[in-house]
Amino acid sequence: MQRLLRAIKIPVFLGVAGVVTFVMASGWVEPYEADAPPVTPKAVAVQTPPTVDAPTALPAASAEPSTSPEARRGVYLTANVAGDGALLNEILRRSLEFGFNAVVIDVKDNGGTLGYASQLPQAAQIGSALPRYDLGQLVELVHSKGLYFIARQVVFSDPKLAKAVGSPDEWVRPTNATAVAYNLAVAQEVAAYGVDEIQFDYVRFPDDGALGVPYPERNAAVADFLQQAHRRLADGVHVSADVFGRTLWDWNANGADPIGQVLERMSQWVDTLSPMIYPSHYERYYQERPYEVVKRGMSVGLERGLSLRPFLQAFEMRLPQGMSLPQYIRAQLKALQELGIKGYLFWNPRGDYSALWAALAGKS
Repeated sequence: MQRLLRAIKIPVFLGVAGVVTFVMASGWVEPYEADAPPVTPKAVAVQTPPTVDAPTALPAASAEPSTSPEARRGVYLTANVAGDGALLNEILRRSLEFGFNAVVIDVKDNGGTLGYASQLPQAAQIGSALPRYDLGQLVELVHSKGLYFIARQVVFSDPKLAKAVGSPDEWVRPTNATAVAYNLAVAQEVAAYGVDEIQFDYVRFPDDGALGVPYPERNAAVADFLQQAHRRLADGVHVSADVFGRTLWDWNANGADPIGQVLERMSQWVDTLSPMIYPSHYERYYQERPYEVVKRGMSVGLERGLSLRPFLQAFEMRLPQGMSLPQYIRAQLKALQELGIKGYLFWNPRGDYSALWAALAGKS
């Protein structure tokens, strides 16, 4: 396995969306620093964190139609957080204070739960609708603040639907016609509430195969789902997709990844892609260098001609020794600013963005 990784030079990515998983299902868990300079454990342990200046002031928030999806900036909220009126209003207030112009809210999570009162017959059949908020009122509130509403819809990680269709695990595959039809129906129903964008997450296969092996059927199935979504949602709503951070590396264009995400193929059918480029989810060398991994990964992605609006890390996991979370956040933002990237999203699974607000205020 190490010989394979050395040959195709893959910086290893360990997980997605705040959930730590290993790249391979074969039992190989040792991170291999193929593209990283040599570094010893001793050197990492005593490394002094880089000094990172606070980012320059962000422009005022704007929901103008002329602002492209890739230029949107915001934070991610679970359905439970969105359903907590006081907490939601405080997050929206702080978002506006710091120049954000969007918010990401779960409409379907990776438990298969719909956070709004869906009227779809299949949602009733599988018991997936567990409302946490009134979606119509939520859209109205977000728009009243001048913010752009991104509805996050987890697609193929869905234990409720998986059980209904007899899947052996908690996934439904992009090749399953029932799973495709159901998720397209959910997206259309959500779009009818007036959200500005549908953001598909887990629009992939499980990470259950070897890297470096062609997966033409999987690549085609993922792209085909997005093509169908593009056609169904063509009027009045933007479409985006979340992708593994490792897909930014140029070897991804060869389609040699079991998850089936080939960015050039996916980008034909979405307005922008959101690579989840969390430094904590890479091998140790990059975990210690949040600025470097974000700048390097995004640089490669831009060289491939992709429209990118990354998800950045606003949660504490594998922070470099001596670096606070606000400093860690500023390091990521500094990388984006140097590349001229204006849009990005922040992920915290609990909706706790106190470190983000501190980072933007220049506090440590």
